[in-house]
Amino acid sequence: MSTALLVLEDGRVFKGQSYGAEGKTLGELVFATGMTGYQETLTDPSYAGQIVVQTAPHIGNTGVNSRDEESTKVWVAGYVVRDPSRVVSNFRAEKSLPDELKKFGIVSISGIDTRALTIHLRSAGSMRAGIFSGEAAEASVEELLAQVKSAAQMKGLSLSDQVTTDVAYTVAAEGTKVGKVAIVDLGIKRSTIEHMAARGLEVEVFPAKVDADTLIASNPDAVFFSNGPGDPEASGQQVLVLREILTKKIPFFGICFGNQLLGRALGFETYKLTFGHRGINQPVMDRTTGKVEVTAHNHGFAVKVDGGPEVDSPAGFGRVLVSHVSLNDNVVEGLQCLDIPAFSVQYHPEAAAGPHDSNYLFDRLVEVIESNKVAK
Repeated sequence: MSTALLVLEDGRVFKGQSYGAEGKTLGELVFATGMTGYQETLTDPSYAGQIVVQTAPHIGNTGVNSRDEESTKVWVAGYVVRDPSRVVSNFRAEKSLPDELKKFGIVSISGIDTRALTIHLRSAGSMRAGIFSGEAAEASVEELLAQVKSAAQMKGLSLSDQVTTDVAYTVAAEGTKVGKVAIVDLGIKRSTIEHMAARGLEVEVFPAKVDADTLIASNPDAVFFSNGPGDPEASGQQVLVLREILTKKIPFFGICFGNQLLGRALGFETYKLTFGHRGINQPVMDRTTGKVEVTAHNHGFAVKVDGGPEVDSPAGFGRVLVSHVSLNDNVVEGLQCLDIPAFSVQYHPEAAAGPHDSNYLFDRLVEVIESNKVAK
């Protein structure tokens, strides 16, 4: 292994060893707190453009396998771990993690103090960074820092076009069909589609730039906006599409980026969090039931709602309940429209790597579809 350097935008440098592919990569440096599920993290399109730090110290011991992939490739811009496993020991493993990182050209670094790095990011906030190894690490720190500062910032960045499907496709419902969902793919995870299909929902998945007329012409019982990377302020076209869907009172469900876009469609602002929520151990309260759920997160932006928990939509869509809230920092984690059939959550109820406290939200989608059919 060659020497590798992790260079942060504020000038801090961590020295380690090359892991995965060698070379150079730039992106927003963020940390993920899950102790398991590294493969689901790596293949989540929401991490496009980000260098991910794993706070769990030992990574790679269970290898990787095709069943646990959330998409067809590794999306992270770079990967940072402390102690990579020297062997793979799991009956489901098909290959090692470093081989998978090399396959997709993911420049990574190991052997650094990820605890110190995480504490630094919690204080200073997520920032641009670069991993340099091999010949790329031979330049001076000043030259490397200049490259980091030349990288694009996440705020104002639109990435949906990079992670969306190229063409529309359909996934059949399992068992008795109870409805159809039109999905706008902003970086969707495979497990989301699986949860819907398992509940008797046929899904038709559309590219991110689909227009409202095309969605409506597909005759859906509901429209769904998926998770995805980027700044919701840079997704004005999707907001306009969603407003048309809401105006026609077609049931709507959104996850993560979809929650942020629902917030903007309702007239609320979004903002960038200091260091975001990423991991599978985030406590959230569902205000509609009073229950606390341990949930999976991956977001650096959030919806801003002043007052509440029940407020009026600034865009004229009636009353809106802040249905879920983070117990760590009071960030808005869910919205429920009270006068139109629309709701969303900021976290990931599909949570392929666990926990599964929030799987019920897919059942809630089915209930909304069935109630809307009765109302017609």
